[in-house]
Amino acid sequence: MPGLWTLGIESTAHTLSFGLVDADGNPAPSSSSTVRPDEGGIHPREAADHHKNAASELLQRLFEANGIAADDIGAVAYSQGPGLGPCLRVGAAIARGLASKLETPLIGVNHCVAHIEIGRQQCGCSDPILLYVSGGNTQVIAHLDGRYRVLGETLDIGIGNMLDKFARGQGIPFPGGPVIEKLASEWLDKNPNASLEGLELPFAVRGMDLAFSGVMTAAQRLLDNGAELGAVCWSLQEHSFAACVEIAERALAHTGKSEVLLGGGVACNNRLREMCTLMAEERDATSHAPPRMFCIDNGSMIALLGKIELDHGRTTSYAQSAVDQYLRTDQTPVTWPV
Repeated sequence: MPGLWTLGIESTAHTLSFGLVDADGNPAPSSSSTVRPDEGGIHPREAADHHKNAASELLQRLFEANGIAADDIGAVAYSQGPGLGPCLRVGAAIARGLASKLETPLIGVNHCVAHIEIGRQQCGCSDPILLYVSGGNTQVIAHLDGRYRVLGETLDIGIGNMLDKFARGQGIPFPGGPVIEKLASEWLDKNPNASLEGLELPFAVRGMDLAFSGVMTAAQRLLDNGAELGAVCWSLQEHSFAACVEIAERALAHTGKSEVLLGGGVACNNRLREMCTLMAEERDATSHAPPRMFCIDNGSMIALLGKIELDHGRTTSYAQSAVDQYLRTDQTPVTWPV
């Protein structure tokens, strides 16, 4: 039946993804493609070119996988920000074109808030502290007075960006985070009684904020002084994750909430999930992480937030549909129940 599905378009950075939610908000698996450069990091213009080239095939693949046609789309949502400007503009242009052709509502959504809402839906959380850990963002977030408020965040680079930069320095291609996790796990298996003595890194916590660039530099210095790569990967994870979990614990204590929700690509990491669970148990709280397919950037989370926004009366006019690469988590009014 026409109009049952909301289409979501995610294009904030390295991934172009199309996703769907049905009339009840249930997500379908996204159709995605990610830029994987042979060397170096993500170049915004190259990533945008990748998105333009991949879009048609990805959208067709999504429709075929779910047995639907364009006429079955009742609304089109897209990431309006934050993110890399050239990449965001590709997604917005696709969304405007589809919404115009299909004569459906257009909804520009906040990428960060989309991570929160897909996590809440998938994990059944009511009012959690969100530990948002991704390439470009590291934030601790709580709902208060109609907004998702940032209680603490990175002062320099996101934790995912830090891990990728460190990996790139060792010749590990993007994305480096999963390789660091693998190397750290393998080293720990060989050294089950491992100690951080001799592998100490700087304290990344700055009040309720974080700073990771010095941690990365110190980790590289350990390697330069002869430390084993696996040992340094393990230490880097232990120190940086502990800092994130610490400010999440402080946020729990400050707000009196009893749920922690992980979101963002780094939330796929098993060690981070384990550390959050241990912390929550010690505080008589609960820790939650959505399936990994919903931690990484995906179109389904954009579709879900678009449907939520549409159900509560908000759409985006074409005149207001420009992207905002500096959009903040707390700039989006939360008009739906939390």
